[in-house]
Amino acid sequence: MKFAVGTDHAGFRYKEKVKAHLRSRGHQVEDFGTHSEERVDYPDFILPAARAVATGACQLGLVFGGSGNGEAMTANKLKGIRCAVCWSQESAALARGHNDANMISIGQRLVAEDQLTAIVDAWLDGAFEGGRHVPRIEKMGKLGQPQ
Repeated sequence: MKFAVGTDHAGFRYKEKVKAHLRSRGHQVEDFGTHSEERVDYPDFILPAARAVATGACQLGLVFGGSGNGEAMTANKLKGIRCAVCWSQESAALARGHNDANMISIGQRLVAEDQLTAIVDAWLDGAFEGGRHVPRIEKMGKLGQPQ
């Protein structure tokens, strides 16, 4: 599977750790930056990563920042993106199982480093439950469209 990753300066260290983790699991990773801890504006790196998922160039995506909130908000501007902020294994499993999240956002300042790969794995190893969640996902896809 091919993953898009992107970050600002505040999530750089976690992006690098997750890239290595994904590759150790046999996945491909396309890195949209940033490539250092030098201060940058997150939309410049998050939007291209989200676009890669929205267009199908990458199957899934992970973005990182200080809190992960602005990164998720940016990714979710694109049609077809369902980016969830994840702070625990449970939040990641629910993002996949209930929301069919095709991207997750993790805040380096808010998530303990020893939990990072467990959160990623909970999302990766989960599966969309379908059923009662399908109509909700369909409604989300129509948001912002003229009625």
